[in-house]
Amino acid sequence: MRNQVVSYIFDNLKSNPENIGFRTKDDKTGVWSEFTWKEIETRIMQISYALLKHGVKHQDKVAIFAQNSMEWVLTDVAVMSIGGVTVPIYATNTANQARYVLNDADIDLIFVGDFVQYEKVLEIESSKDTKLKNIIVFDNDLGLEGSISQHFSTYIDVEVSEDIKSEFNERFSNVGLDDLATLSYTSGTTGEPKGVMLIHNNFVSSFDMHDEYLKGVTVEDHSLCFLPLSHVFERTWTLYCMHKGVKVSFLSNPKLIIETLKEVKPTLLCTVPRIYEKVYAAIQTGLETASKTKKKIFGWSVKQGRIYHDLLNREQKIPNKIKVRKALADKLVLNKVKGALGGNLKITPVGGAPLSAEIQEFMRSVGIPVTMGYGLTETTATVTAFPVNNYKIGSAGKVLHDKRVEIKIGKDDEILVKSPTVMTGYYKKPDATAEVFEGEWFKTGDAGRIEEDGSLFITDRIKDLMKTAGGKYIAPQQIESLLTDDNFIEQAMVIGDEKPYVTAFVVPNFEALKDYAKLMEIKYLNMEELLSHSSIKEFYDKKVGELQKELAGFEKVKKFKLMAKEFTMEKGELTPTLKIRRKIIVKKFQNFIHELYGTKDKKDLNK
Repeated sequence: MRNQVVSYIFDNLKSNPENIGFRTKDDKTGVWSEFTWKEIETRIMQISYALLKHGVKHQDKVAIFAQNSMEWVLTDVAVMSIGGVTVPIYATNTANQARYVLNDADIDLIFVGDFVQYEKVLEIESSKDTKLKNIIVFDNDLGLEGSISQHFSTYIDVEVSEDIKSEFNERFSNVGLDDLATLSYTSGTTGEPKGVMLIHNNFVSSFDMHDEYLKGVTVEDHSLCFLPLSHVFERTWTLYCMHKGVKVSFLSNPKLIIETLKEVKPTLLCTVPRIYEKVYAAIQTGLETASKTKKKIFGWSVKQGRIYHDLLNREQKIPNKIKVRKALADKLVLNKVKGALGGNLKITPVGGAPLSAEIQEFMRSVGIPVTMGYGLTETTATVTAFPVNNYKIGSAGKVLHDKRVEIKIGKDDEILVKSPTVMTGYYKKPDATAEVFEGEWFKTGDAGRIEEDGSLFITDRIKDLMKTAGGKYIAPQQIESLLTDDNFIEQAMVIGDEKPYVTAFVVPNFEALKDYAKLMEIKYLNMEELLSHSSIKEFYDKKVGELQKELAGFEKVKKFKLMAKEFTMEKGELTPTLKIRRKIIVKKFQNFIHELYGTKDKKDLNK
């Protein structure tokens, strides 16, 4: 076993020096640039030397506040290589959110991406309530303000002496498995963010276990990095790709993911359920207006794909007639659907939120390899994942390594994890750390069940469980997932804690709704007017009723509010991994909640 995570990466850099390692796109010209592993190694070393030259000490904390880029990863690797501690800050964080991290982690050196992050850091620095001494800007074209700002190219342009090289070698070799590698702050869906302390051994253990799990990943593969690198899921995956020699293309604007998938055509993609939900919704919308013949061909093709992949999953022999039918289905329909995601995907780890069994089954049937998994920041991402074969649709898979990772169900059906990838604790928060450990077992805060074959099923987030005024418990994520499976519903947030009945905010799929309004010849000036139209209200009343007909009476949404705008990260309503921030939305839309419950103020809201 190596002494630190970066040594895994350097092994590849030296083994495949001429292979293309990274690809980046110039947003202005649209041209992709490519960099070999040798060039990447040279850049990492130059950044490492600069960090040493500028006085970064062993276990000093260095913040990165930027959107995805090659520079983000190079800086991360360089910081860890000399025993520093990387502290990622989400690119979409507000100035106050970033200030909290900077103060909590005692940061004096920060790397920022572009004008958006730079402006926020300048606001923070001007208040003089942080320890900031150096602001390094990745965007070399950005005009700088103040004496502590510097362009990235200037910062790393240092003369490399033999003393610096010698210091690097000494620092690199002295990094230990128990040294802190990163402080990864939780996104704070409830309460203030907590700095998750992950040591080098957490990453090393994750790499070792993934080596056994992902035997099909080779230097011929190509990954698209679009989820925020500030989240442990994408960051660990991208570092692992560097270890395996996998080519990585960087996407700085995640809103362009669908277009970029078609352009890049990756074989690997670390993703979240919302991408598949959007693709599924678009397909269902298209089918609404398709001819009977096209619908029949589509249905037949998906059925052939389902039969084929079901046999493949169960490791059963596939008869020639099924192979022939599958090949025809590919030609008629399935290859076109796969093409919407680039056409070459072979492994796509999916996490962060539930994805309905219906969509999982559909994606598998058309040949898109959805690899459901489960993990947290506190577990260095993956705990469970679909095995190559014999996985159960609707589950979160099985433990990543049956000898090194253990899971069990504790009180209130809580999932407990014991693994070398589990964090050492929350930074400066001994009480919060003690609360989430039961001996050696980490208490995830998620509820679930484990079936006899080891498959884990997530039932809900324990902290999200709601208790109605009648004493009934409801699992909001399950209800929300049920609603958003429909192509006319983009987002949903259930309300019901200590309330007499369950209600919800429902965000329509606006494109599908506009098409429907056109078909029904409904005239409107804006979205608010359209949503208030009696025909639209009736349409959604019927739809919500049908979608939840299998739920128990106390679980059913009795009333809902159609929202004229999506919940977004920019407005603080979603986390960077697209999870709903319930407390923020509830606080922001108190007036709508009063409408749903026929109340006037907070005093009688729970009546």
